[in-house]
Amino acid sequence: MTISPAVISARSSGSRRKLFLKLFLALAGLSIGLAAWRVVAAYWPYRYRNVEPLLQKVFASQVKIDQYHRIYFPHPGFVATGLTLRRNSATDLPPIGSARELLVEGNWLDLILFRDRVRLVDVKGLHVVIPPVGSRANHEDFPPGSSGDFAGPTTVVEEFNVRDAVLEIQRVGGGSYTFPIRQVVIRNLRKGSSITYLVDMQNAVPGGHIVANGSFGPLNPDNLGATPVSGEFTFAPVNLGDVDGISGNLSNRGHFKGTLTAIEADTDSVTPDFAVGSGKPTRLEALGHLTVNGLNGNIVLHSVDAHVGSTTVHASGQIVGAPKVTDLDLSVVKGRSQDILRPFFADAVPVTGDVWLRSHISIAAARGGMKFLQRLRMDGAFDIPKERLTDRGTEESLSAFSERAQGLKQSGGNKSGLEPASAEVEEVFSSLKGPAKIRNGIVSTDGLDFQVPGAEVKVKGTFSLYDRSVRMVGDLHMQTDLSHVTTGFKSVLLKPFAPFFKKQNAGTVIPIAITGSPNQYKVTQDLMHNK
Repeated sequence: MTISPAVISARSSGSRRKLFLKLFLALAGLSIGLAAWRVVAAYWPYRYRNVEPLLQKVFASQVKIDQYHRIYFPHPGFVATGLTLRRNSATDLPPIGSARELLVEGNWLDLILFRDRVRLVDVKGLHVVIPPVGSRANHEDFPPGSSGDFAGPTTVVEEFNVRDAVLEIQRVGGGSYTFPIRQVVIRNLRKGSSITYLVDMQNAVPGGHIVANGSFGPLNPDNLGATPVSGEFTFAPVNLGDVDGISGNLSNRGHFKGTLTAIEADTDSVTPDFAVGSGKPTRLEALGHLTVNGLNGNIVLHSVDAHVGSTTVHASGQIVGAPKVTDLDLSVVKGRSQDILRPFFADAVPVTGDVWLRSHISIAAARGGMKFLQRLRMDGAFDIPKERLTDRGTEESLSAFSERAQGLKQSGGNKSGLEPASAEVEEVFSSLKGPAKIRNGIVSTDGLDFQVPGAEVKVKGTFSLYDRSVRMVGDLHMQTDLSHVTTGFKSVLLKPFAPFFKKQNAGTVIPIAITGSPNQYKVTQDLMHNK
């Protein structure tokens, strides 16, 4: 078949028209693209002069950047390195922070539609230093009324992400508390809006892992403490060994809600191996309701119930001040003395039995290298109405002595002084009660009352929590005469002196002294005290 020249000419003309149309559309698109690019370039929001005010609002600081370059794909934005943060104009003061790298990303659609929004602010290697409270640097960095600087930016930051950061709080008198921060994520950061947050960090003292999430704001610049806050947290594991005088690995969790100066929190904690000093590791569980002031760290303990064994210790009080001072009121109603004593003793506890306890404890601020026992002060009273001694030899001696004090038993043993002979006797219950106080690791009492059937001991003196040495003096009251205190030939010799220790309607009263240290305690006559 032969194609005519006219047909060939028509087809060539159509191809040329299509080619011209494609070329026209391409040139038009390029022109529109160039025009759009000129518009975007003219209003490009990621120039440093545009970004600097945003960064100052985000960091609430003056920001200096060493290097800066733009990025376009897949998201428009920029990368900056070598950031320095300052909040004052005093050149002689160190900066309050620095950051290794900063990434700011937007969204092309937001950019084209001129929406005032940032998709991501990502900070790596942030290091913030808070000067000591009361110092000139602290006042310069955080002057009164500066809370308004933290109100947030007017531009929406969809996500503000901080990774591998360190918060360093310098201490009055030297040193600092360091808080490594693995990640902080803040979403919907904008002035006048509430945010959601996630925090993953390490606590300074005691060391432990904190994970918290919740909501914060909107920030009230005129009354920062009225800013709403809520969330939940875990604090585990916590190394209680960082606190002088105690040890154990604590796991704590809870939830909170309120305003920044009055955060109401409920917590639940478990320490499977709590111990005081070299005491035996003991399981300790606690439930608490408290109020925390997020601006100064003060804590009010409304109710804390600590469970050890089958005993509940109820506590209330506060942890306040700078540095912090602890004041607690403790009470035990029909607990078990062995439960309370177990974390204090490496071996068997010395006594068992029901106990009532009420005391006030004050723990001074940690300063000047003071140890826990030096900081501890306690004033209280206890009552163990029916205790049993756990040392079998001591219990047998006490039982034999009780029988002699009642005039029920005479023995021809060769013991001397007030030390009764050991014998196979039925064990007796004793009671122990009185006031006690602790100062600088020394327990003292001015009226300890110890009773067994037939005898009562009233003493005053001291007991050292450091070496467990004792020095007490008082009186032994017995139903029988002096000769029943000891046995054998010595009891015969004491017979003539019995009338001198006889009190009207009170049996025999003998001055005694209790002295010694572990495994060497002794009770002796002390005829000279109060004589």
